[in-house]
Amino acid sequence: MTRVTEHGGGVWSLKVPIPDNPLGHTLVHVLDTGRGPVLVDTGWDDPASWTELSDGLAELGLAPADVHGVLVTHHHPDHHGLSGRVREASGAWIAMHPADIAVVRRTREARPGAWLDYLAGKLAAVGAPEEHLAPLLAARESGRSRTLPGLRAALPDREIAPGELLDLAGRRLRAIWTPGHTPGHVCLHLEEDHPANLPGRGRLFSGDHLLPGISPHIGLYEDPDDSTVTDPLGDYLDSLERVGRLGAAEVLPAHQHPFTDAPARVRELLAHHEERLTGLLSLLAAPLTPWRLAERMEWNRPWDEIPYGSRTIAVSEAEAHLRRLVKLGRVEAVPGSDPVAYVSVG
Repeated sequence: MTRVTEHGGGVWSLKVPIPDNPLGHTLVHVLDTGRGPVLVDTGWDDPASWTELSDGLAELGLAPADVHGVLVTHHHPDHHGLSGRVREASGAWIAMHPADIAVVRRTREARPGAWLDYLAGKLAAVGAPEEHLAPLLAARESGRSRTLPGLRAALPDREIAPGELLDLAGRRLRAIWTPGHTPGHVCLHLEEDHPANLPGRGRLFSGDHLLPGISPHIGLYEDPDDSTVTDPLGDYLDSLERVGRLGAAEVLPAHQHPFTDAPARVRELLAHHEERLTGLLSLLAAPLTPWRLAERMEWNRPWDEIPYGSRTIAVSEAEAHLRRLVKLGRVEAVPGSDPVAYVSVG
């Protein structure tokens, strides 16, 4: 595996592995600035991942202690996991959008087991079977909730404001708020001529928002203490269109590989979700709970082969699509249904 890739113009990417995950690795980007290197994301908090990050920096003649700052595209542990360790080594600042900082703070402050309590109750409400709930309840009783990833993620010390031209010496990097995958996901637009003179406007560090070969997970924004009915899929589709209008010459994502023609990829993703929403309307000709809907949706493998944890993620994605259809007036909840069921309207 090639550990370091040079992208020109003082930008490199490092492959930092994600343990036991089919994505394989996070692409951590290194941006040279007049005050020292700045990282875009840091990778999963794991000893092997830390070694790969350190060794990748060493190939550039750097060490974690040299890092000036960390820009986090979103709070997920394969992006933010090592941020705290980088800060401990270097004194670097960590910046994140305030909506995702709130998630980090809430997770750090939650009492042990709170997340498992919330998740078990939520899954029961959408029709999850007893055999899916049992491991969650067992983990709650045994105290295994203390080992969930991200519980002690580093609290960022700077906020990334939407539209902000970030204070990076010698660089023009603008924050683009792109909610959907998380409420505070940001892309970072390097508003500089492309080093290979590709046509378009600079380069885009896209995090998980825009990937060349897969659609990022769009689930619900989870806050046990907030009853606001959010629309993550609607947020994502709006954010996609906003990013497409930037006309970036090249996209540097956090997974897979760099690519050009961002507007074409945006059109593909918009079409994918439109097709999926249309398909769900047919499935909902008869009432279905979110769990039953997820069982019938098309995934990258048959439902029976989807691992336990991924089923929880899948039903969250089904709920996000249901929220969008309810907001569009195409689907409604069946009055009095328990667990709640939804049906197409008209």
